[in-house]
Amino acid sequence: MNQFQEIYANRHDYARAWKARTGGKVLGYIETYMPEELVYAAGALPVRLLARHAADDVTDRQMHGNCYATKDMLRQFIQGEYGYIDGLVHAEGCQWAFHCYQNIINNRPDFFNHYVFVPDYPDARTSKNALRSEMEVFKTHLEQWTGTEITLSAIDRAIDIYNQNRGLLRRLYELRKADFPVVRGSEAMEIMLACQVMDKAEANEKLEAFLEEAETRAPGEDAVRIMLIGSETWDAELEKLIESLGGNVVIDELDNGSSYFWNEVVWQKDRYMALARRYLERPHHPVKDNNWRRRPEHIFRLYEDWQADCAVIAKQIYCHPHGTDNYVVWKLLRERHIPYHFFERDTTLPKAETSTRIESLVSMVKPGVNRISGINKVGMFSSVIPSEPREATR
Repeated sequence: MNQFQEIYANRHDYARAWKARTGGKVLGYIETYMPEELVYAAGALPVRLLARHAADDVTDRQMHGNCYATKDMLRQFIQGEYGYIDGLVHAEGCQWAFHCYQNIINNRPDFFNHYVFVPDYPDARTSKNALRSEMEVFKTHLEQWTGTEITLSAIDRAIDIYNQNRGLLRRLYELRKADFPVVRGSEAMEIMLACQVMDKAEANEKLEAFLEEAETRAPGEDAVRIMLIGSETWDAELEKLIESLGGNVVIDELDNGSSYFWNEVVWQKDRYMALARRYLERPHHPVKDNNWRRRPEHIFRLYEDWQADCAVIAKQIYCHPHGTDNYVVWKLLRERHIPYHFFERDTTLPKAETSTRIESLVSMVKPGVNRISGINKVGMFSSVIPSEPREATR
């Protein structure tokens, strides 16, 4: 666990060391729809850009002052923190991420840059063919940039390594289904974030070692089981705060959480179609779920499978996709009588205010939770309407 925490905390140093050791190139990306397997097959390291909270007096002149996360990514580029990155890819997602991408490449005209169009209607009849074509174009541009031919065997190796990583992360999340989880929510999130900036082969080795150790741990403490929903996160501060108040995040529905690894690439002769299907069939960000609305039922399945007691919705302030999608999530939670708390945050956590509200949620739910008898009865609380008791056998 300490190794993952150190890599996450010193992610810029990790990428520089990888670059010095391998002589390879580092490719940054913002949205998790970016086909990492093709980058890995080209011998480059895909690194997900992560925001952090810091003073900013440089981005207002280049980017409208709304989404703090994408503004901070731009700030890190302008101030040289991402100086080791050789190129940047944007896979179609939210407009704030696209504005960030445009501003970065405007500041770095020497950059390799590429835009991957990802259809906003994943289930449409032509969507898979459209993304398959994008995969081929991206592969050609990567070959020109790296000077490396991307062979089918290299793609197969990358798919195998990434599928192994997804399977290990799924195993990590499965450990949190237990009545007394041996892995805390903060640990799982720090591992998730570290894996998104690491060489996946190395990440798999460290994950295997961590899981072997974790599976021999004594049962964890009894805590209110919380599901985390909402915008992407950049740290595990919310999970740690929840743990300090008697709760534990046992499952999340975040773009860089469970949605990042949820489904694997299913092998088929046409590797580009296999990759296209994987990225279009994954659990979707609200931007990609605005027609068929599959996200609410996916949230409920996770909530039930991991036997959560309540939910916390943490929305990135000015995150318009989640802002417009929240009404269908709230509707689901109300109809299923699920207690929840909603709040907004930027790249930092409003600890005092959030602590008071999470503590209230935990204290109202906890009296109805009885894991000794094997029965979980949710207490009479909801952020919107009173909930009726719900029983679920563990």
